[in-house]
Amino acid sequence: QVQLVESGGGLVQAGGSLRLSCAVSGIRFRFNDMAWYRQAPGKQRERVAFIGRGGVTNYADSVKGRFTISRDSAKNTVYLEMNSLKPEDTAVYYCNVSPPPRIGPWGQGTQVTVSS
Repeated sequence: QVQLVESGGGLVQAGGSLRLSCAVSGIRFRFNDMAWYRQAPGKQRERVAFIGRGGVTNYADSVKGRFTISRDSAKNTVYLEMNSLKPEDTAVYYCNVSPPPRIGPWGQGTQVTVSS
């Protein structure tokens, strides 16, 4: 079955950086478009970064120029490099295929908290 294991979150001051990782198993990784999503308290989950099978990337306007998504097909892993973090980036971050499945599965996510 599909497994998504996110890691790398934490508490950081505004302006700081974090690197998230997502280990993926149970799917043909190299044939899937992948994305990072986030969900802040009281808000809907939103996609923040996309990477296609061929490496094309796309970002939400709110993170453009600060976040970088990448993938390593040899390791079945997706990364999200986050720089110049802002308090509004505080959320639980998830990775999944893009578009996301209507009915699960999702990983446990990794909490990112940015203090002002």
